[in-house]
Amino acid sequence: MKSRLKKWTGDYGLFILVVFLLVSIWEWIVRHGMIPTFILPSPSSIWKSLMENRQLLLAEHLPATLKEVLIGFALSLIGGVVLGVGMHFSRALEKVLYPFLVISQTVPLIAISPIFIMWFGYSIWSKIAVTILTAFFPIVVSIYDGLKNGGEEYRELLLTMGANRWHIFKKVQVPLALPVFMSGLKMSIVYCVVGATIGEWLGASEGLGYFSRRMSGNLQADAVFASIFLLSLLGIVLFLLIGLIEKQLLKNKIR
Repeated sequence: MKSRLKKWTGDYGLFILVVFLLVSIWEWIVRHGMIPTFILPSPSSIWKSLMENRQLLLAEHLPATLKEVLIGFALSLIGGVVLGVGMHFSRALEKVLYPFLVISQTVPLIAISPIFIMWFGYSIWSKIAVTILTAFFPIVVSIYDGLKNGGEEYRELLLTMGANRWHIFKKVQVPLALPVFMSGLKMSIVYCVVGATIGEWLGASEGLGYFSRRMSGNLQADAVFASIFLLSLLGIVLFLLIGLIEKQLLKNKIR
């Protein structure tokens, strides 16, 4: 345990020091009136607002946003894997669907979100739809590119040994595609937080994005930054969780 803590401190000690210095400078600048507090509140006032609103934020709004993120990510994962594998096996499917995937990422979320609200109302599904739109693309592309670029030499070797396409897919392409795929998942889970927040900003009755919009309208900058802090923390935790899963999967593949 001590060795792990020492290694972690050695790896991220400089980062922690830089964050501490930045926060200290930020606090000093605001306290000395160089920046108005309604534009940039001090870290201490943000923390105070977080503590004052912790029951509302942690018991109501954070769970709502987390629910949207997890459902959106799960649906994106299932659909993305199916579509990515399908495009890998079918050239015709790739030619038809890949342009649509690219087009879906060129449409501004702020423009298409009201359409989802018209379709699904102010229910959770309008926010999930925005989340899927942001998270779907990196999953599909990562698994498709990973499968496409994996192990031509191994593939030829297995073909000479009489392996069929399924054997090559299972034994070579999937293991080699796994690192790329997991990188796509780490990007996707962060995008899910962004998508859920945008959906809540445009139409919701709960969630950290909704809380942030409401506090912004009341000019409570410290509460806005408190919700932003929680959103950032949520994204970091989910990113690290996917990273831990990635380490375990890759470790098992090596074994």
